[in-house]
Formats: sequence, C-alpha cells, structure tokens
Amino acid sequence: MSVRRLADEAVQPPEFSFNAENAVWAEATINKYPAGRQQSAVIPLLMRAQEQDGWVTRAAIEKVAEMLSMAQIRVLEIATFYTQFQLKPVGTKAHIQVCGTTPCMLRGAGELISVCKRKINEHAFEPNADGSLSWEEVECQGACANAPMVMIFKDSYEDLTPERLEEIIDAFEAGKGSEIKPGPQIDRWYSAPEGGFTALVDDGADDQAADEEVAEDAGSEEAMASAAGSRPPASESVPETPDDLELIAGVGPKAASLLNGIGVYTFAQIAAWTPAEIAWVSDTFKLGGRIIRDEWVRQAGVLAKGGPDEYEKVFGKKPR
Repeated sequence: MSVRRLADEAVQPPEFSFNAENAVWAEATINKYPAGRQQSAVIPLLMRAQEQDGWVTRAAIEKVAEMLSMAQIRVLEIATFYTQFQLKPVGTKAHIQVCGTTPCMLRGAGELISVCKRKINEHAFEPNADGSLSWEEVECQGACANAPMVMIFKDSYEDLTPERLEEIIDAFEAGKGSEIKPGPQIDRWYSAPEGGFTALVDDGADDQAADEEVAEDAGSEEAMASAAGSRPPASESVPETPDDLELIAGVGPKAASLLNGIGVYTFAQIAAWTPAEIAWVSDTFKLGGRIIRDEWVRQAGVLAKGGPDEYEKVFGKKPR
C-alpha cells in the first residue's frame, strides 16, 4: 500500500467549519450513536467534510477530532488509511476514478486511463491546468459485469469505450455532468446480459424486460375479453401531464403504450392495483410474472409518493 500523507502546508486552509446545513447534519449523525460511542461518527463526518470542500484538509481533521473528543492522530490515521478520502485538492468539477482491477483491465481500462492522461493530466491526482478535472486509478468498484467503468462523485458510468469517456469528461468540463445518465452507457438493463435475459423468463411469453417487447396481439379486444382477473379502473380523462411510466423498472415504451391504451396514466393507478387487476394486466398483455417479479406496484407507490428522489432513497438507485 502506498504511503498517504496530507497535502503541503502551502495549500492547507487555516481553518475549517461545516456550513449551516452540514453542521445540523453532523450533530444529528453524532446523536445516532449511544453515549460513549459517538466517535463511531468519524468516517461519516470526514466524508461530509470532503463533500463540502472537495478534499480532506488538516483543518477538517482537527475540527472532526474536536467535535468527537478524539486525539487528532486517531482521526489522521483514519483519513490516511482509507483511500476514499482525498488528501490534496482534486478537480473542482470532477475527480474521475478509473477501476483498474482485472475484469476492467481486461475489458479496456488501460485505454480509459490513456484518455484521462491525454485529456486531464499525465499524472494521477494532479488537476488539469484550470483545476477543474483530475483522475486516479482505483481498485474494484463492484461493477465487474459492466467493465470497464469509472466513478465520478457517487455515480458510476459503466460499459465504457474510450470515445464515450471522452464525451463524459467534456460534459463535466462544460458543467453539464448532470445531463449524463449514470450506469451502463450502452443499450443494457443494469447488469443484465448484453443480449437480453436468459433466465427467469416464462415459456411461450415475451418476458424480456431488456427490450420491453410484448406479444403482437396483446391489447386486442379478444385478449382483453378473455383475460383472467379484473380490469383495473381507467382514468376518466387523460391527465395534462401523465406520469412517465417508463421510470418503473420493467416498463418499456411498448408496455407504457399498452397501459395508456387501457386508461392507465399515473403511478398512483398502478400502486392501487389489486391481485385480480395484476392478473388481468399480466394475462392481457402476456407479461408472464414480470409485474410481480419487478414489483411494479411497489415501485409505482414510491414514485407516486416522492418521485425519482424518493425512489433513489428506497431502492438505492435512480429510476431508469
């Protein structure tokens, strides 16, 4: 393991304090721990300090030590041990962490590193000329099936080509990083096989959520009339701004169109489906077990309650 030291004194700020919002958060975080165990908050506080300033300064280490009644050397030991903490200034717009572990390296991580060297800086951890971008090589980030990949802030960008990484770097440089969708950068459903699902599909049913196709005759009057269960209530009118049903994992353009065709336009409608209504929709549109397996009703309930932000809190990932 390489030796990790704090940045030179010349770049160290004289003091550190959490801003008003983070100060409230820090106090609440410390209070989560039982009396005598508040020092367990050291890693969350250091990470929040890094998120606020971009890196962990000596002053931040001293402040966290003071807040937790810890010896400064103990906080320093933690900050220098865990590589998630940046100990010197990094890019203000993006610090790109390129996974260099075996699966990613076999799939082209070396080319991604070459892109970073060419577009940012020849040396890792050294920002570009205006200080907006920097990069480093890191160990496995847990997306081996989607190699090669990089992480920027808290988001991962997977299934990369050198050309696509260049586009992502340019977007962050232009301040448009939020416009880049995290996750696979190819037509792929998370870590599903690139050619589509090969398991957990129903015999005779078009149940491949990767392309969201359903049977050609699904939605016909004959299919609706013969379907088992109960047809869900239709909206009395088309909402001025219908919900984007494709945010539900497992609902693609075709399925969304068919749902609209039976008067289903909102997350709230799907969230209210009964078992009999689920059976009717599944049978009518030849969905097999997709509705239950992908938890459409639960997903819709979360989206109806708080939209994409609530979805990310509950499921730990952004809706597609």
